[in-house]
Amino acid sequence: MTQEEVLKIFKEKNALIEGHFKLSSGLHSEKYLQCALILQHPDIAEKLAKGIAKEFAKKKIDVVVGPALGGVTIAYEVARQLAVRGIFTERQDSKMVLRRDFSIKKDERVLVVEDVVTTGLSTNEVIEVIKEYGGIIAGVASIIDRSSGTAKFNAPFKSLAKIDVKTYEEKDCLLCKKGIAVVKPGSRK
Repeated sequence: MTQEEVLKIFKEKNALIEGHFKLSSGLHSEKYLQCALILQHPDIAEKLAKGIAKEFAKKKIDVVVGPALGGVTIAYEVARQLAVRGIFTERQDSKMVLRRDFSIKKDERVLVVEDVVTTGLSTNEVIEVIKEYGGIIAGVASIIDRSSGTAKFNAPFKSLAKIDVKTYEEKDCLLCKKGIAVVKPGSRK
């Protein structure tokens, strides 16, 4: 899929929302990408997952891992495309962990899949969990990269689309200074 095709889907499904948002990273933004509005459509989720899977088809992936909540659907769909296991991490006492008897075997090659990467914080937390199990990070992927190149991973990183959306620390947020009410739509409350 091309970047233009991906962004067109977001616009058509009204999943690129304008307002004042507090992102999962803690940063503030005037735009929010609501991937759940896209991923609720299995045909679209499949199309996006095929695009990601194509990028990693030759990497010999054993398992795909996504962070709950945003990465669960797309990670599962990418795993289905690669015909491998698909699991997810989730927060327990504010720490990213594998639960539900999920595990990663030593030296399994893992692809970490996210819906949107802003700072890379959640993705790097997932990477740390995988390393604790002895897994090998074969790559990182997302539908959208909104990090403007600031998110860093010690693995190849591919996204289907990049979008440059300004973010602000809360203390520097122009929207806060204007008194515009903030909405916190992400999964990390």
